[in-house]
Amino acid sequence: MTLTSPKAVLFDLDGTFLDSAPDFLWVVNHLREKYGFPQLAEETIRQQVSNGGSALTEICFEISREDDGFPEKLAILLDCYQTHLGVTSGMFKGIPELIAFCQQSDIAWGIVTNKPRRFTDPLLENLKINCPLVICPDDVTTPKPNPESLLLAAKRLNLAPEECWYVGDHIRDIEASHAANMPAIAVSYGYIEDDDNINSWNADVIVDHAEEIISLIQQTS
Repeated sequence: MTLTSPKAVLFDLDGTFLDSAPDFLWVVNHLREKYGFPQLAEETIRQQVSNGGSALTEICFEISREDDGFPEKLAILLDCYQTHLGVTSGMFKGIPELIAFCQQSDIAWGIVTNKPRRFTDPLLENLKINCPLVICPDDVTTPKPNPESLLLAAKRLNLAPEECWYVGDHIRDIEASHAANMPAIAVSYGYIEDDDNINSWNADVIVDHAEEIISLIQQTS
């Protein structure tokens, strides 16, 4: 897809807009210590953040989601996380500058995430981030990689999907973008697993830093 100047830039949350891994690092290792497991390396935890609570529960408690007791362990992890929202997390480098540029350029922006609203809203509030549009899985029938949430975001902005850029750090973000006919930008700084290849996602553009998106917008204007 040839990039044209966007009327909106939409972001995945964890691993794209926010570096939320530090909160999960504390949660996972706090619980591992409590339940008698050795500490995990930061990179091991970071790589699983974009895969959600179930993946983090698996590495936290060394349990499979098919095992008995998994739902209870997942609930323990999520309840612990809810007490630690935004304590050590923050926006990735370059995101504040990108948001400021969008606001100055009359480009709308928002967040489209698979993170439930139970965590998303208080996390943004704790970090004092006033986001004009936040779409969570609670708002749709099927989350990403289904395009429903991206299409809903475009609809609420009164824009065609192709007028919005979507920025993400996981192949599901790129698949959702393509399914929505929305230009897809992959960020290499996100929570990408060692055995994953960002070049195989077929993103329209790959950036190493958030501020590169400013240059992309300027080039298409």
